[in-house]
Amino acid sequence: KKQGVCFKSRSKKAKNRANELEEEYTKKIESYSKIAGLWVEFDQSLLSIEDVDLSVKKIAGVRTPVLEDIKFKIDEFVLFSKPAWYLDGINILKDIATIAIEREVAIKKMEMLDTARKKTTQKVNLYEKVQIPGFEEAILKIKRFFEDDENLAKSSQKIVKNRQERLKRKE
Repeated sequence: KKQGVCFKSRSKKAKNRANELEEEYTKKIESYSKIAGLWVEFDQSLLSIEDVDLSVKKIAGVRTPVLEDIKFKIDEFVLFSKPAWYLDGINILKDIATIAIEREVAIKKMEMLDTARKKTTQKVNLYEKVQIPGFEEAILKIKRFFEDDENLAKSSQKIVKNRQERLKRKE
């Protein structure tokens, strides 16, 4: 049960984190919607994601992803031929992409922990509701068998003792 509780709290934390990142992402997008007209001028091919470094962290035996670093590639451009806000635009895109990637990692982590929690809960229920009662019933049958065997042995001893006493009396 402890592991089930651990999965539940970890899964809930991961879900909360994913929801926080979702809200943050939505707020960022909404905050930049005011300048949406400028994005038509922005060359989005200037910025690309080169690599996403993930590591693995075990939580209650489940290997979950952890975002370590995001490597962006910025193509060269002549700043003088572009609007002054281009550098800000690149930083905005980096920020939004980082939040989106963090959100995806958090969602994946949440899904993995939730799946593990469900499996653990199923196993616990199997043991508690099926296997343990079955074993208890088998143990009870074994106890009864030994009690019956012990009673038969005692009865046999009494019968043998009574016969021996009758034989001694006859002699």
